[in-house]
Amino acid sequence: MAQSTSAASPPSPRPLVIQTEHLDVDAAAWLAERCQLEVCPSEDEPRFGRLLAEAQGLVIRTYTQITPHLLARAPRLRVVARAGVGLDNVDIPACQAKGVAVLSTPDANTRAVVEYVTALSLDALRPRPSLDRALPVKDWKLMRERSIAPRQLSDLTLGILGLGRIGSQVARVGAAFNMKVIYHDLLDIPVQKRGGATPVPKDELLAHADILTIHVDGRASNRDFANAAFFAGCRPDVLFINTSRGFVIDVHALASFLQANPNASAALDVHEPEPFDQTYPLIGLPNARLTAHLASATKTAHRNMSWVVRELWDVLKG
Repeated sequence: MAQSTSAASPPSPRPLVIQTEHLDVDAAAWLAERCQLEVCPSEDEPRFGRLLAEAQGLVIRTYTQITPHLLARAPRLRVVARAGVGLDNVDIPACQAKGVAVLSTPDANTRAVVEYVTALSLDALRPRPSLDRALPVKDWKLMRERSIAPRQLSDLTLGILGLGRIGSQVARVGAAFNMKVIYHDLLDIPVQKRGGATPVPKDELLAHADILTIHVDGRASNRDFANAAFFAGCRPDVLFINTSRGFVIDVHALASFLQANPNASAALDVHEPEPFDQTYPLIGLPNARLTAHLASATKTAHRNMSWVVRELWDVLKG
């Protein structure tokens, strides 16, 4: 049999992918076996710019902004993969105009966020002081008296603004605690996806919710929708929780509401901007609890989000 004398084609170079933020170690190693993976924060100039000029893929999380300016510097870019849920930091129309695929992991952190909303509710409503020493009988009794919660979850109405993936699961948890669960959403949610919650108009939701938790998307029209008029419609003892987007809250209006209603409280895990500075109007308010965008911060959720790299590789291998 005749043998070909033509030289074998050289292997195609592996596509360059930039990882701008932390990924699960196993997911990053899996991708590195298939691509030329470079870890480089977007603020690390000029190195980031040099890599971007050749990159075919970007893996980002929360703080890398995909803008028209960035896309103009990435002529070979084929795919942006966000290891996370929302795409607020990605200019999707600009990506579409350049033919760049956009990926995310919409279900990866749902359970983690639902757990966190539940934890914030219990933290606010059920005091749990820790003992670091033995107490005399008088102090023991005093601590127990001061720790009596005025309400338990089964006494309360849970109001959910936005009954999507997370909101519907929060509804199920509320129902499991024998809470009355009501919700408002722009969409008509099928009964089987409501998690036992009852739809109500927004003004009724605000007026009746003892716990009001926000689970809306990142559309521009949601900016500052929780404003002074919004809070004026709330109960004076409401527990207000936001784990969705910081920009949906007018924090000056919320600060004024909390100052005027000392029995109300707020637990905010998301902020605008992040991190906030010392001028943030909620700092120092005794009835405001501020956390550092931790609702999805579990290793399980992080691992689930990181495996967006599989879909990125599917795009790159064509």
